[in-house]
Amino acid sequence: MIKIDQIKVLAGTDKAVLKEKIAKQLHKKPEQIGKVMILRHSYDARKKDVYDVYQVAVEVEGQQKLLQECKRRKNSHITEYKPVVYDFFQRRNTLPTDRMSHRPVIVGAGPCGYFCGLLLAEHGYRPIIIERGKAVEERTEDVNRFWETGKLLASSNVQFGEGGAGAFSDGKLNTLVKDSNGRNRAVLERFVKYGADESILYEQKPHVGTDYLFRVLIAMRQDFIRLGGEIRFETCLTDIHSEDGKITGITLNGNEELATDILVLAIGHSARDTFRMLYDRNISMSAKAFAVGFRVEHPQERVNNLQYGEEFGKKLPAAPYKVTANTKSGRGAYSFCMCPGGYVVNASSEEKRLAVNGMSYFKRDGKNANSAMIVSVGPEDYPDDSPLGGVKFQQQIEERAYEAANGSIPQQLFGDFEKNQVSESYGVFESETKGKTAFANLRQILPEELNQAFIEGMHMVGNRVKGFDRPDAILSGVESRTSSPVRIWRDEGFVSNLKGLYPCGEGAGYAGGIMSAAMDGMKIAEQIAAVFLPFEQIELS
Repeated sequence: MIKIDQIKVLAGTDKAVLKEKIAKQLHKKPEQIGKVMILRHSYDARKKDVYDVYQVAVEVEGQQKLLQECKRRKNSHITEYKPVVYDFFQRRNTLPTDRMSHRPVIVGAGPCGYFCGLLLAEHGYRPIIIERGKAVEERTEDVNRFWETGKLLASSNVQFGEGGAGAFSDGKLNTLVKDSNGRNRAVLERFVKYGADESILYEQKPHVGTDYLFRVLIAMRQDFIRLGGEIRFETCLTDIHSEDGKITGITLNGNEELATDILVLAIGHSARDTFRMLYDRNISMSAKAFAVGFRVEHPQERVNNLQYGEEFGKKLPAAPYKVTANTKSGRGAYSFCMCPGGYVVNASSEEKRLAVNGMSYFKRDGKNANSAMIVSVGPEDYPDDSPLGGVKFQQQIEERAYEAANGSIPQQLFGDFEKNQVSESYGVFESETKGKTAFANLRQILPEELNQAFIEGMHMVGNRVKGFDRPDAILSGVESRTSSPVRIWRDEGFVSNLKGLYPCGEGAGYAGGIMSAAMDGMKIAEQIAAVFLPFEQIELS
């Protein structure tokens, strides 16, 4: 097949026009063009008109002759299509010789844990996944009940349960990780296999949608079990055991012992009790920089008009945005986890501590756009210099957020935030939230230096994006779970200072989102397979 870059057609134009454009690029007639596969789609709204921009792979007669002609003409946007095919055994230089004594155990049923588990199960290792939360069907009921009543379940909430934190966060599949090994594509294809829309294979900013993710997770679980895996919900890792520097087993729920010599830690960024337990067991870790701030809501219609113009704003899907600013203090301020047509959600996981996040359904048809506007923090901001200093910092600001509105999501208009006064009512638009809200003074949540950086960042963006810093932009606090506050050390073989212990994914500090977490889980499975024989072979030997 032949790959063609940068084919532009007026946004919303019939796909037949795309084929005509392809034929013209190749100096062929449309009927001479065979199969067309969209590799990438984005929008170009830099000028008055908005364009669909495609990268495609096409089948055409006389391919080799055509490629040679393009090369002679130095036509670099037409090249041979060479897809990267994922190889599970890419890390294997020689056949593994080490033998497992027990089934491998994976802690966490988020994207990192599931993708690690699926690959191991496919190759005969019969892994066990333990997950402190519930299956997504029950978890969804618990989360909806919490949003309606405020009754929090510590092990079944927006942070904990099947699917991890990403299950209630739009299912965004953006990643900056290069796909030189085909892992990115393999993750997307598996999501489609389990029920995600095919558009995620080519959209520049793909998302599954919180509503679609639920059925994807169910299908993923069923496949994992069919392949020989076992998953145990409402099962929390509470201790690890070792001898001579090697892991020998774990304690579950404080009273059950399970022997294992391979433990994959896919624990997510909010497993604070697990971080503490690992620290107490002398697992090497350090405090890590992350970012905190507030959710900011704007009318989605206004965002669409800014991105696409009024003519196209009503015709195209809800527009996303990404903004950054460098403040005078040296702190970066930037948008994070942007949710077009989405909702601000109460994402708390601990009693008397409150955190927010954002989510969208697949259609992204909510009235507001929201994103976290966050500023960077590091160990110098934490209350102590221990590896858990960042965790303590998170807990402090989440306690203030809870106290600010007595357990409801505290909100404030940006203009009132600047004036350091409590808002009395919304402006020309109201908040779209999941969970009870109340007006409060958000200036009491973060240290004042961070508040000033946040205000400066909002205005710097507003100077470039008209209306971003509008006085009635709605702020909700506090956004504190942007990434893990710790990094659990691992060597080049992905093993911690305790042999057999594999920290991975976002919780261990090696990923930032669904895609990078899933790909890190794949790397761990590949490495285990490069060192250890499949579990089935062990049983039969």
